[in-house]
Amino acid sequence: MLIKKIFLAAMMLVPAAAFGESAAHLDHAGTDINNQASLQRGARNFVNYCLGCHSAKYVRWNRVGADLGISEEDLQQNLMFTGGKPFDTMQSAMPHAQAIEWFGVAPPDLSLIARSRGVDYLYTFLRSFYADASRPNGVNNLVLPNAAMPHVLADLQGVRTARIELVTHDGQATPHIVGLADGAPGTLSAEEYDSFVRDTVNFLDYIGEPVKAKRQSMGIWVVLFLMVFWLFTYLLKKEYWKDIH
Repeated sequence: MLIKKIFLAAMMLVPAAAFGESAAHLDHAGTDINNQASLQRGARNFVNYCLGCHSAKYVRWNRVGADLGISEEDLQQNLMFTGGKPFDTMQSAMPHAQAIEWFGVAPPDLSLIARSRGVDYLYTFLRSFYADASRPNGVNNLVLPNAAMPHVLADLQGVRTARIELVTHDGQATPHIVGLADGAPGTLSAEEYDSFVRDTVNFLDYIGEPVKAKRQSMGIWVVLFLMVFWLFTYLLKKEYWKDIH
């Protein structure tokens, strides 16, 4: 048990770059899980661009429909392209073996990705692909270097290029990526693409905890109740001890 605790403590001290992640600045996503229109657009984006490879196996279609105000008929006609029943979970259409053959690793399930990585990470990741001829898919990512994932949104965003500067350290100059520049344009403007990604990440945040919005709204009332309860408790205490003090 002691060895396990020491190991976990040591792992917390290892920088993220040691696991293949960069220390790239994360942009603020600005998502809002109370925005139902954004969640509906995010569900559309997720189904059209993510569900072909990734699954959300802990989320049921009918739960999404009920929470986002989408009827079962609309679910089946506009979102459930892989068939199935509304009570089924959101499964990827890509066979597991084929995914490994194509990407070298099975694409992860995205049910809890927002809770695991955070919305700012996902928002920045989906906006940080750039052209890299050395990679099998022709792209790399600032947030997750050497990611196996191709830039599936390249048609929308376009393909950006890396801005490289030479950084001198101990008398030796090495190339260093300092940012991204516009390259081949996509079908969306930069603002439209950011909005597209924000809606998608908002949906991922929702499926990570479907009751999050309700929990947060109830939390406000719970805190108010505790404040009022504390006030009455304090007044009662004063009443009991007034003759002693």
